[in-house]
Formats: sequence, C-alpha cells, structure tokens
Amino acid sequence: MATLPCPAAHVSTGSWVWSHSVKAIRRFTVHPALPAELTPLRALMLNLRWSWHAPTRALFAEIDQAAWDASGHDPSALLALVAPQRLAALASDEDFLSRLELASHDLHEYLSGPRWYQNSGQLARGPAAIAYFSPEYGITEALPQYSGGLGILAGDHLKAASDLGVPLVGVGLLYRHGYFTQSLSAEGWQAERYPATDPAGLPITLLRDEAGAPARVSVGLPGEAFLAAQVWVAEVGRIPLLLLDSYTEDNDPLLREVTDRLYGGSSDHRLRQELLLGIGGVRAVRLYCSITGYPRPEVFHTNEGHAGFLGIERIREYLADGASFAEALELTRAGTVFTTHTPVPAGIDRFDRWLIGQQFRSDGGEPGLPVDQVLALGAEAYPGGDPDVFNMAVMGMRLAQRVNGVSELHGAVSRHMFTGLWPGFDDSEVPIGSVTNGVHGPTWFAPEILGLVQAGYEAGASDWPAEDSPVWEAVAADPAQIFAIRRALRVRLVKLARQRLTASWRQRGASDAELAWIGSALDENILTIGFARRVPSYKRLTLMLHDPERLIALLLDPHRPVQFVIAGKAHPADDSGKALIQQLVRFADDPAVRHRIVFLPDYDMALARTLVQGCDVWLNNPLRPLEACGTSGMKAALNGALNLSVRDGWWDEWFDGENGWAIPSADSVLDPQRRDGLEAAALYDLLELSVAPMFYDVGADGLPRRWIEMITHTLRTLGPKVQATRMVRQYTTEIYRAASASSRALVGGDAAGQGAGAGVVGQGAGVGERGAGGGVAGQGVGVGERGAGGSAARPFAGAADFAAWKQRVTQAWPGVRIELVETDDGEHGPGARMTVRAEVALGELSPDDVTVEMVYGRAGDDDEIANPVFAELTLEAPPGPDSCAWYGGTVILGQPGAFGYTVRVLPRHRLLASPAEMALVATPVAPAGMVTGDLR
Repeated sequence: MATLPCPAAHVSTGSWVWSHSVKAIRRFTVHPALPAELTPLRALMLNLRWSWHAPTRALFAEIDQAAWDASGHDPSALLALVAPQRLAALASDEDFLSRLELASHDLHEYLSGPRWYQNSGQLARGPAAIAYFSPEYGITEALPQYSGGLGILAGDHLKAASDLGVPLVGVGLLYRHGYFTQSLSAEGWQAERYPATDPAGLPITLLRDEAGAPARVSVGLPGEAFLAAQVWVAEVGRIPLLLLDSYTEDNDPLLREVTDRLYGGSSDHRLRQELLLGIGGVRAVRLYCSITGYPRPEVFHTNEGHAGFLGIERIREYLADGASFAEALELTRAGTVFTTHTPVPAGIDRFDRWLIGQQFRSDGGEPGLPVDQVLALGAEAYPGGDPDVFNMAVMGMRLAQRVNGVSELHGAVSRHMFTGLWPGFDDSEVPIGSVTNGVHGPTWFAPEILGLVQAGYEAGASDWPAEDSPVWEAVAADPAQIFAIRRALRVRLVKLARQRLTASWRQRGASDAELAWIGSALDENILTIGFARRVPSYKRLTLMLHDPERLIALLLDPHRPVQFVIAGKAHPADDSGKALIQQLVRFADDPAVRHRIVFLPDYDMALARTLVQGCDVWLNNPLRPLEACGTSGMKAALNGALNLSVRDGWWDEWFDGENGWAIPSADSVLDPQRRDGLEAAALYDLLELSVAPMFYDVGADGLPRRWIEMITHTLRTLGPKVQATRMVRQYTTEIYRAASASSRALVGGDAAGQGAGAGVVGQGAGVGERGAGGGVAGQGVGVGERGAGGSAARPFAGAADFAAWKQRVTQAWPGVRIELVETDDGEHGPGARMTVRAEVALGELSPDDVTVEMVYGRAGDDDEIANPVFAELTLEAPPGPDSCAWYGGTVILGQPGAFGYTVRVLPRHRLLASPAEMALVATPVAPAGMVTGDLR
C-alpha cells in the first residue's frame, strides 16, 4: 500500500485556511513519544491530582511555559505541543530529572500513605468503600464533564475525599461532547457549540479485563435491545472515577449517542442516560472491583435523582441472591444515601409511568423485578402529585434511609417540599437532614493565599488543615499583606477579562479598529464586583439592571465607582435565560458604561478561578429560598472576597454581619415585579451607602482599615467552614458510618430483638426530651460501629427480621389508638411540674414496638404547637385483656403564655433512622363536633 502524505489544508499566502465542507468520520489522538527518562510524566499526567497540586503544575509549566499557557494548562495537550528537541533536552537535564523524581515520589506517598480516614480510626469503624454517583463532575477544565454547581460540587467531593483518604469510587458518564461552549452573536444572543472530544486525548484510561480487552457493561432496553458501555477511569488522586461511554461498536448508531452530551435530548434519551448511570453504574463498580481488587462499596451515595436507578439494580442483586423484595428493599435502603440539590420541583426529573413500566415489565429491558412495586417507588402518591409520572427524586428518597439537603435552609425547604411522603408529621420532622456543601481549597485558592495557608501548618503534614483554626489565624495575621495580595488578584482578573473581552468581540464580528477601548476596560484600582453562575430565571442575572439610571450612577460615580465582571451560561433550551443574557450584554455594550461592566462568555472552571480570586465582592441575588447552597460565594470567601448576597443557601447560616452584607429579601411580597424592585433598591442602597464607602475609606497609610478587617475576619471564620474536607468529614462520621452499620446489621442477624429500652436510631435512647428537626437523618447508630451480634445461618437474616417487623407493624397500625389523655387539674405556673398519663390501645402490637410521646410547646391561635418538644412517656401498666396500656410522664413548664400539648404513638425499632421513617403516627381523635382545638 502506498504511503500517503498528510493532506494539507488549503493554503493562501502562507496561511492555513480550514475547509468546513470536509469532516473526519473518525478522530483519534496521536501521543508524543517520550524519552525513557521522562516516562514518569505520564503517571503524573494521568492522575488528576496535578489539577490541584501546585508543585506538579509548576513542573509541567517548566517543560515549556508558552506551550503550557497555550494548552490551557492541560498536561496532555502540553506534551503534544512541545517540540521533540525540547523533550530530548529535558531528558538529559539532571536538575529537571531530579525534580521529576521528587514529584513522582510525592505522588506515590500521597496515594499510598495513611491519611485522616486511616489515622483517625474511621477505616476500622466506617465502610470499606463508598460508591458516589453523579451525572457530572467538575474536576478540571481539561476534562469537560460538568455544567455547573452540581458537577463542581461532585468534583470537589472526590478531591476532598482523596485528600482525607476516604475510600470513594466515583461513577458518572463520559459525554463525548461534554457541555457546550458558549459564544455571543453580534446581537448578544447566546450560541452553543459542542466540540467533539477523543477520550484517548483526555487524562483517562480505558478499563480492561484480565485478558486486556476493553471491559464492558450493558443495560437491557425494551424490544430485546441492549445498551452497552465501555468504562474509562479517571484517577482523581486516590479516587477512581468510572465514566461510562456508549460510543462502542456493540451499540447501533442511535444508542452510541446516549452519552453524546450533558443534559440534552428528549425524555427517552435522558431516561437511557439515567438507566446507564444508575444500573450500568452499579455494574461498572462491580466489574471494576472484580478486575482491580478495589473494596466492594458498602454505601451508595447518589446526587439528585439522576442516578436513582442504582437502587433498582441493587434490589435486583439482592433478589438474585435469594432475598425477597421486602428484604431487598430494606437492604438497599440501609446502605443508600440520597442528596437532593434542588429546592424547586422543576429541577427534578420526571418520566411518564408507561416508559418506566415498559423498561421493567416481564418482557421489558430489565425483567425480573415486580413492575408494580418498582412503579410505586416513584409514584407521586400524595396530595397534589401527578399519578401519571414517575418521580426520580421521590424514588431516590424511598430507596435511601438517609436523605439530606445541601445547606440548613435547603434542608428545611426540602422537608416542606417532600412533606407529602410523610403524612401526619410536621415539616420539621420529615427525615431530611442537611450537610452544608463545601469547596476544595487547593483547587480554588489563589496561589498567594494558598502559600499563606501552607505556611500556617507544619510542613509535611499528611492532611489538609481544613478546620485548623491556628492556620487561619496565621493566614489573616498580616492585614497589609492580605490587601496587597487582593490588589494583585484584581490586576490578574482585569488582565484576563480584557483578553476574553477581546476574543468575544472579535467573535461577534468587531474589527481590531473597533477594539481599542478594551485596553482601558475595567480599572485595577476600582471596587470590583463579580457575578457568575448558571442563568435560570430565579438567580436573577438582571436584577442589577432593574433601575438602569441608578446602576449607571454607581458605575460612573466620580469618587467611588464600582465595576462588574459577569459570566454565566443559560441551558441551550432555555430561551428565557438567553434573553436575560442578551439584556445584560446589550446594556454592557453601551459605550458609556462598557468600561465598567463586562460580560465574559464561556464560563468554565478556568474563568471561575480567576473571578472568585480577583473580585472584591461576590454578588448573589436569587429569589429566596430557591438557591440550594450557592458554593461560588464560598470560593470567593476563601480568597478574601466579601459576599453581598440574599440570605439564601449557605449564606443564610454563616452570615454574621462582619463577613459581608445581606441583601434584604422581600419574601412576603407576592408580586414578582414589586419584589424585584424592592430587592434591587436594597442592593443599590448597600452598594452606595455601605460597600463602596468602606472600600474607598482609606487612612493616611492608603489602606482601607475597616475593609481589611472584614477580609481578615472572613478568612478566620469562613475559611475553616467552607472547606470540602469539612463536608466530607461530616458525611463520613454522620452518614456513611451509620449507613454501613445499618447495612451490616441487616446482612447479618442483628435486626431483631429490641428490648423495652431500645431507642430510635439517631434520636438518643428514647428517654428525655428532644427538639424537632435539624441535623442529619440517621445520625448515630444503635447497633455499634460494626453492628453487634454474630452471623446468622440464614442469608440476610437481619433484613428478613426487619422487613417482617415493618410488615407486622404496618398491618397492625390501624388498631393503635389513644383512648384517653389525663393531666393534672388546676393552674400551672412557670417551673411547675405537669404530669400526663395516656391510655393507649396497642391492638396486636406490644410495648416494645412503639414509642409514646408527649408533644408540647407554645400554642398559637390555631392550636398549632410552635417549636415542639418531644418527651417519651414511660410504660406504667402493660396491656391488659383489652390490649390497652398506660403511659405516663412529667414535664416542667417554662415561660408564661399559651401552652399546648398532645400525645402520639410512633413505631420504634433501633434500625429506624428516624421516627418518621415509616410515616406512621397515631394521635388523639378530636371529640365529635370539635372544629378547633384538635391538639393533634
């Protein structure tokens, strides 16, 4: 066969002119040949720790600084750009080779040495491994598999788990076109492009079986079809991230496109993606563990409902091992954690029920499961629900014993949003807790701030000092130094903004002659406000434009001007979001203000880093309470920026009056236009009367002392809190350990036999008082760290006992009644003791099966008890022939005023993660004809 020359593009006057009419039918990456001495570079390149490890990044930059910058700081792209002569020179450079050896040794120590999980005893008490599922991951811009906050959070979760030594395995999809790149038309309308990527050119490797063949998993589809996927592995420090890829010859052309892009396609397309992520993801984990010997996960953590089908696959596994459906359901629930990330029903995936039924019926793609029970898991069987849809978040909550939101406020919002799943319980008792998100410090710190952090703790320490307060005191110790760093970061942001602005205007059709103004766009000495995030309507990108004249006055103030740097992407199908971007861009195009307000297209991790590091103030003005967490403000705070935000998400719980400003929220105003007007006016007032005056109020030394005090206070107080390591420690100690202990108890034989003194898991010993709400559902474990008791002869004995107990209690519950409630007569003053006795009909249940509680507190006009307190009553007389038992207890009364109380009965078992888990409660029946004063 003749050797063909590489075809050149059309050439005109020495320049390349690309043909847009000829497209490759296949693409691949040609990797450079590294000299033997430089082969350790490949291991450094393939472990994504380089994306947050400054010394490794410095080593890559040393190879060729110009090529490093041109590659977008992507080692894979860098090595393709470096001339062979340069590589040959480095291969004989002893100084470089010694630094390469040092970096390789450091990576080895990082990957193999004990860290927090091992050193603190968590390994002995916690799960052997946790499988973490997410539809997107923001690890680095070199691996474009993310769209926004959920993906960045998932990436930070994996990185922090790696730093702490927590044995996670991540699971996601590999999107060949990722999320879109954004540009603007001449009119300011968002345009999208989906560049194709070659996995072989990414810092990932293909999982292969023992014979060296690509490992495959498959998911059945209706019509005897199968969706196959190969598995790519991204090494995120110590954490393997499995990315399923449908672009394989095992699939027909249509099914190859299942993993084409993130959050695109029809409902059928999205369903196939989620089947692959959930069912295929579990199978990929099993395959990976079998091939590599990685510990089998005991806990499965799913982010939002996108991966909810993992629970269905785990039920199928248990059924195949001989469990009944009820037993398999309990086994699955015990080891599953569900994190909800949206505070609005519109953010939840919902599919037509018939689509799900088609998938799981006996002649469907994944038969062997009782289809009616599968459909029941996602049914909106509550007031206001749609009987024709299958709700992925509802399924996720029914398949997880532990559920949490991502900030305290979001937990409260989620409890209200899903209260229909737990009828008979107040919002505060719905078993949805919260773990406030965090961000990965080494990823988001500016190098200058990172240097201060590293100088504040002992060199060579194996763990990141996330909650080490002396470190943060050291970071904030030199206010003048902090302010100098802040100015340098602003200068860096202005430089990048001008570069991106120039590229954007050229892309929109402007000539070089029209771009001279960009050289003076923004000012390195002016108060700089950042705003960057996705652009759904509730985040209110254009709230700042509500009164254009007032905004212009702020921008052009002759003494205390402000400037805005703005970025964000609207979903390709969201024309209303695109219209908001266009409105902002048209305002920013005005020659009168364009040097003070800029919109930078194609918001990605690289731009985000420079923005959160360089802005003086981070603006966030969503419609409260629709922001689940809002971690971009955390990243800004890590770098000493001050937040100016509506009290939503994380800012609601951590704003203290000295670390920024809270924009008043007009929550009670129903007219959206009036609400926007009120909150925009409050924003303008804060900028004009508080923020700008403080920034420009400098002393004789030229320093704004009060401003610097707020910066150092922010670093001291928020620095420890906003860390992703704090978040992962909390998940590990409060949720993962509890889930693994419950799972072990059900696999063994420790679920039966409660005893009269057994309490509810996570709610203490069942004696004394507790408040409603708060915390993470399922904190603490009632069976010991590993689960007490020995192994049972029968498989899944614990699950069988627990499922049988639940079935028995559920069937008998209609016979549980409160027949009579007695209290002391006479007046009751503050500090007085009040005795309550209750006669309770238990029907076929025993006192060991229930908890009887007094619920009391201040009573409102409608007899609702505000902030109720729960006190368990003691069994005084066991059930007689009529199955009635007597319970009693005494409480001490508090402040004067209206007081209300009632009594209720709840199921009790130490493997319940919450008193509300079974959604069963018995309360007194109101007297006949009673309209108010029910006291239930």
